[in-house]
Amino acid sequence: MKAYNQQRAEMVSRQLRGRGIRDQRVLQAMLEVPRHEFVAPEFRHQAYDDRPLPIGAGQTISQPYMVAIMTESLGLRGHEKVLEIGTGSGYQAAVLARLAARVYTIERERELVDTARGILGRLAEAGLLELSRLELIEGDGTEGYAAAAPYDGILVAAAAPSVPRALEEQLAEGGRLVIPVGNLDYQQLRLIRRVSGQLAASVVNECRFVPLVGRHGWPA
Repeated sequence: MKAYNQQRAEMVSRQLRGRGIRDQRVLQAMLEVPRHEFVAPEFRHQAYDDRPLPIGAGQTISQPYMVAIMTESLGLRGHEKVLEIGTGSGYQAAVLARLAARVYTIERERELVDTARGILGRLAEAGLLELSRLELIEGDGTEGYAAAAPYDGILVAAAAPSVPRALEEQLAEGGRLVIPVGNLDYQQLRLIRRVSGQLAASVVNECRFVPLVGRHGWPA
């Protein structure tokens, strides 16, 4: 089997750059973050395939292209404060931590919080992640995280029936919110921007995510 570094380089070339991802900072971050570390050993041979993979608690790690297009849509330049809803494995948070000044990531499943914290800690020990940029919180992401608001970017890694008002309220002027919205079988990936105090939405792509569970999402 090809070495993980080679698989990762091919992932970036074929799945990301080959499908239109142009932000060089996003491409570089996904070239550097070892996705195989965020999946169970029995799935590591598929870690760089163009597909989501199970991570426990009924959740998945998103396919690489979806991680890339959502991240690119935030338009990060390095000075931003970002909120991620749905930590999952911690992979998306690790990518964001290479691109923003500060990342807050929220997960409601204790099992995933503990697993992600362990993985991120190991990467930090290996010099692959600056933990000082990242804060992992256990809680209901549909309520956002008011303690550190407002945010320049908010990324929601699960499908909502509608955009939670709390997330709109916690978006800074000039900020961007990326969120899948729709029913349980089909969603649109929406980009919402706050411009002159008003929210403007556009559709980035079609997608299918696991449901966003919480007070302002789907019931458990």
